[in-house]
Amino acid sequence: MSTNQSQANIWRWIQVWCHVVSGLMTLFFCFPLADQERKNKHIRAWSIRLLNIFGIQLKINNQEVLRTHSFLLAANHISWMDIHAINAFRPIRFVAKSDVESWPIFGWMAKQLGTVFIQRDNARHGKQVASQVAVVLKNESVCIFPEGTSTIGESVLPFKPNLFESAVLADVPIFALAISYKSTASGERSEATAFVGEMGLLESMSNILCSPGLIVELTFLPLPNTSPETLKDRKWLAFNSQELISRQLEG
Repeated sequence: MSTNQSQANIWRWIQVWCHVVSGLMTLFFCFPLADQERKNKHIRAWSIRLLNIFGIQLKINNQEVLRTHSFLLAANHISWMDIHAINAFRPIRFVAKSDVESWPIFGWMAKQLGTVFIQRDNARHGKQVASQVAVVLKNESVCIFPEGTSTIGESVLPFKPNLFESAVLADVPIFALAISYKSTASGERSEATAFVGEMGLLESMSNILCSPGLIVELTFLPLPNTSPETLKDRKWLAFNSQELISRQLEG
């Protein structure tokens, strides 16, 4: 790595941590007095700036399908950056694995933003969370990552159906979201943002900072028309959401 590249990376790390501190200050001093609309403006602006610092462009496809006030969004999961990419488009509540809650700084921030944490290996807890998410869905949209883990983004793992029950209980529509990261230079899929295996957060951040020139593409997909009875079948909802995303990623 050249001296200029090293200096650029150091500067970007400084920008990252200054931005994290600014986010903490916003949560401490602005959120307690802000209504939800004002909070969403803060979240969106902070997320857009984060993408800029990491050199990631945001591309949105099919956003016109999101016509309703409240909905459940089922997405494939590649990186911790997924959340910020979605929030840079439209702030939303998330369901995340309980491990995230223990992350230094970022876990606390996620909790302040209303993230619902779930123990992935506890089916009973999952059912309780589905009921909890259903209450949120009455007034706000929620995003879930039904694979239960993150991947390199090449394919989609089978979607777990439990949390789809929340949309049935709340009687709100479901949309699938295909997330992909690509190189701006080649247009090919990039694994630079993949947060997989035993990788730590700092290692993942470093990988992204060392791979500038990325695009995160969010493609929103409506589920196929079917009978009202089928729309109450969480297994059908999970399978068809997964299939839509798989076909989108395969191109």
